Amino acid sequence: MDTKEVLIDDYNYDLPQERIAKYPLAQRDESKLLIYKNQDILQDVFKNIADYLDSSYLLIRNNTKVFQARLLFKKETGAEIEIFCLDPLDPSDYALSFQSKNHCIWNCLIGNQKRWKGQDLTKSFDFEGKTYSLSATKISEDSGINAIKFSWDNSEITFADVMEACGLIPLPPYLHRDAEDSDKVRYQTIYSKFEGSVAAPTAGLHFTPEVLESLKAKNIDTAELTLHVGAGTFKPVKTECIGEHEMHTEHFFVRKAELKKIIDNAQNIVAVGTTTVRTLESLYWLGVKLLTRQDEFEENYHLSQWEVYDMPQDISPKESLNALYNYLLDNNLELLHASTQIIIAPGYHYKLLKALITNFHQPKSTLLLLIAALIGDKWKEVYHFAMENNFRFLSYGDSSLLFNRNL
Repeated sequence: MDTKEVLIDDYNYDLPQERIAKYPLAQRDESKLLIYKNQDILQDVFKNIADYLDSSYLLIRNNTKVFQARLLFKKETGAEIEIFCLDPLDPSDYALSFQSKNHCIWNCLIGNQKRWKGQDLTKSFDFEGKTYSLSATKISEDSGINAIKFSWDNSEITFADVMEACGLIPLPPYLHRDAEDSDKVRYQTIYSKFEGSVAAPTAGLHFTPEVLESLKAKNIDTAELTLHVGAGTFKPVKTECIGEHEMHTEHFFVRKAELKKIIDNAQNIVAVGTTTVRTLESLYWLGVKLLTRQDEFEENYHLSQWEVYDMPQDISPKESLNALYNYLLDNNLELLHASTQIIIAPGYHYKLLKALITNFHQPKSTLLLLIAALIGDKWKEVYHFAMENNFRFLSYGDSSLLFNRNL
């Protein structure tokens, strides 16, 4: 199958609004769990997920943390302008940007942009019992993305402090509700660590300390990586063929020690969430790029949307990943920071995925295409089963454990 010729209308299904979970369950691990393995579909509860795994598996999760990326400013006229922070521009490193004092620059989306004529926007915020001022200055615009300079009037306050004080959790637009205080906790995984995402890696929202203990009791090892989820994850596919759709770019980070774990378990990986899948498959292809196009690899550690489909397909996962690991060793790097625009859709052959833990995704979405690449047309039966058995859909919905049909 030529992936570029995939028709997005073939990946549509009826999703009534009442099946979209507007709020999470009170207890994370009480979500329903659908299991697809060897053509069979079963139903259970997420707290029992360890029953379907064994000690040969390595469970890999995304430890990114959602930050309060939405800022609302009100002009003197009463018009409300929303600034949605996407990714840091100066400094471009996430950690350094959140540690910035006085000012920083971010790429942003602007809501109600026509009402912002160019003058600085300001708003007050409270921090540790005192009131300060935040200003936003429009620097430039390119293809709908604005470079915005944020400045605040206290040199001891970091940008992370500012966003914690006056930012709002960026809930998915399909929830059709404002963020509430409870979302600050429930729209994070219990293992989130590094701020940078504007959407949660929602497959991880079902995990509790008790579930992690049940996995540990079965000697199921875990590893972590970081992919900062961008707003592009919600970008609808508006083209007829997927080949005409422009995929979004996301940044990811993998530590050398975690890469070694992945190498040692390359044939038995269970990914928690589509963001983890995207990172793992990108790691494989970066290794292939290092082996076959070293100059291009060293230029920017980036994968464009379609290039992996034109690379050699016969390099083993261990050979590819060992090349990456040795590169980190040779260059005294403890952390690989790369970016990916890779698209995974039917016709793609997974290199590093035994099984996937994931929620139920929107019709005609790139995430549903990723599922279809894993289990083929069986996705229709899986989603029909979920619909018929009252599963809850999308970010705050129920979960599934899907085993690779080719392994």
